[in-house]
Amino acid sequence: MEGAIEAADASAFRECISLAWKNPYVLRLAFSAGIGGFLFGYDTGVISGALLYIRDDFGSVDRETVLQETIVSMAVAGAIIGAAIGGWLNDRFGRRSALLLADFLFFAGAVIMASAPNPGALIVGRIFVGLGVGMASMTSPLYISEASPAKIRGALVSTNGFLITGGQFLAYLINLAFTKAPGTWRWMLGIASLPALLQFILMLLLPESPRWLFRKGREEEAIAILKKIYPSDEVDAEIFALKESVEAEIQEKQAAKKIECIELWRTKTVRRGLVAGVGLQVFQQFVGINTVMYYSPTIVQLAGFASNQTALLLSLITSGLNAFGTVVSIYFIDRTGRKKLLIVSLVGVALSLGVLSAVFNQTASHSPAVSVSQTSHFAGYTCPDYADAAARSTWSCMKCLKASSPACGFCSSAGNKMWPGACLISNDTIKKICHNEGRQWYTRGCPSNFGWVALIGLALYIIFFSPGMGTVPWIVNSEIYPLRYRGVCGGIAATANWISNLIVSESFLSLTQSIGTSWTFLIFGVISLVALFFVIICVPETKGLPIEEVEKMLEGRAIQFRFWEKRSQKA
Repeated sequence: MEGAIEAADASAFRECISLAWKNPYVLRLAFSAGIGGFLFGYDTGVISGALLYIRDDFGSVDRETVLQETIVSMAVAGAIIGAAIGGWLNDRFGRRSALLLADFLFFAGAVIMASAPNPGALIVGRIFVGLGVGMASMTSPLYISEASPAKIRGALVSTNGFLITGGQFLAYLINLAFTKAPGTWRWMLGIASLPALLQFILMLLLPESPRWLFRKGREEEAIAILKKIYPSDEVDAEIFALKESVEAEIQEKQAAKKIECIELWRTKTVRRGLVAGVGLQVFQQFVGINTVMYYSPTIVQLAGFASNQTALLLSLITSGLNAFGTVVSIYFIDRTGRKKLLIVSLVGVALSLGVLSAVFNQTASHSPAVSVSQTSHFAGYTCPDYADAAARSTWSCMKCLKASSPACGFCSSAGNKMWPGACLISNDTIKKICHNEGRQWYTRGCPSNFGWVALIGLALYIIFFSPGMGTVPWIVNSEIYPLRYRGVCGGIAATANWISNLIVSESFLSLTQSIGTSWTFLIFGVISLVALFFVIICVPETKGLPIEEVEKMLEGRAIQFRFWEKRSQKA
């Protein structure tokens, strides 16, 4: 899943590397907390590959699309609750304690999933993991930010973003590594317990956030930590600045308690900021990113690649490109500006989704025919719906896979996968018989000569999405709201993102089943075009602007067409 990634320029990274040699303690703090981001990425990415083998082990999961979606999306539902509880835990018990609890939830969830005797237990484990994801998603960057020197804060917080996408990439590698191991998906899901245990031990040995300690009146403890983080000649200045900042924050929170929803909407600058910020978060999910991250091996199989191992290997491309995109974003975000990056991103996303829609339409309309002679070759295993059909000559692979009583699969011709094949009952025994004759077995998608074009479409989608729509919505939301309303509005926008994520992840497979994969991607493409017009009209360019100037801009202009001029040239 896409997370908040703070931009940092090249000089910050150089200073970060330099400081790592001079004061490795700071890097230790950032890395230890960043494991929470890694777990966030791993647990949201690993399910995409594990689901292929869960379906093989549990017939009910294979037959019921809604059950597959529930196993995937319950982690998102748990994350919504975890993020809400995490805010209170962070304020009440501290960042360190919140991370320790998140690690316990990660560990417990991994153990429950690895030992799950049925789909219900899997869902419980996914909820536990989701609670941990929700807490870690907000606590890890917060701890890093509050325990980092100001000069390299952006660079260190950005490492949390790298660890999220890195965790997703490693999840695909782990999935691929365990495809031949007994228990397959149990290892894939259970191995997440190890980094959770590692972080739990590391966090026990590390201090609480100095900022939180100051807020709780434990100044001596905070000063002792700051002396380890900052050079001796900078400590006094940082202590003074921290005291002032904490006092201002306390005053801001006291004022924020009086904020009501009606007041937010009546305040012009806040209302326009919320429209832009919440809109970006919703569109980030509704253009379909987490269908790709959660279901990419399934999408690869729908494109005509039958093997689980092949689907996992090809899915590495999307995960690797997503991680690379976070680096590209850091390079461009302060050079091109937020709005230009969003526009280029959405144009590319819309074109990529158009390619995917066309490919899947071609796959569905040109799937191989079902042959009576090929099916008869497997006597006794014929799909019942096909055996009872009056017009067998109209049957194709796609129609065979839609049979539901019982579920059926397509065994391709031994000579060429695009020649007419057999429509048979779907189970492990028949799958093995099909493979033993040198044929390919299809249950998710049909053979296609255009599967490689679908891979190009997926790769282009990630290349365009990740640097723009993947990161910019979070950055804009950190810049667009007046200081007094920032916490409340940021929370509203983040909640909108999680809820949108849940809606998309819970409905994707059902959509592909009811209206087809081609139409599903076409819907995402249309939403991308709507998002493009939304960005052009409603989202202001916030690059390099102080909060006061953003407020003035929102106060004076509701429609934000201008984005190509330098801000300094404007009145």
